[in-house]
Amino acid sequence: MDAEKKAVISPVNLQTPADAELERQLRELKFRQELRKDWILFIVRDVVIFSVAIAFVFSICGYSLFILINR
Repeated sequence: MDAEKKAVISPVNLQTPADAELERQLRELKFRQELRKDWILFIVRDVVIFSVAIAFVFSICGYSLFILINR
């Protein structure tokens, strides 16, 4: 059991430069995906929902003004 733990935890870095480059590209790709996801969430949450809320408030105000004028 102790030999397995020592084999798994190795302080020596055995990455080749090609592996290191692939790892860097993978991290960069993950970062871009997270950034893209954050922008999509921002657009949906802040732009679309805010616009729908403003349109809803204006429609309620317009309807109540219409009702007041027609009395």
